[in-house]
Amino acid sequence: MNIRIINAPLPEVVDMLERRMRPEARERLREQRFDAVGVMQTTVADLFYYADLAGKASNVFTVELFGSCPQHVSTLAFFGETSAVRLAMHAIENDAKAF
Repeated sequence: MNIRIINAPLPEVVDMLERRMRPEARERLREQRFDAVGVMQTTVADLFYYADLAGKASNVFTVELFGSCPQHVSTLAFFGETSAVRLAMHAIENDAKAF
């Protein structure tokens, strides 16, 4: 699992992320206020688990990003206030360490 947090992402980075989203997620994102983006690559099975965990741990908008290898590795992006993104990513890291 690879995890990164991007604080105050540049517009070009947001554009890159938006190109990998479904249109309905892109529209919803444009209505959201966010200061940071958490990005993680994981297995397909963990994708659903971690998306749920992050949403329950903090107030983030979670999006699946397309364009990576869907058979083995999937990518999630968590958008929100910096503290919310950090809390979501921290919850995921703590859960991964528990196993």
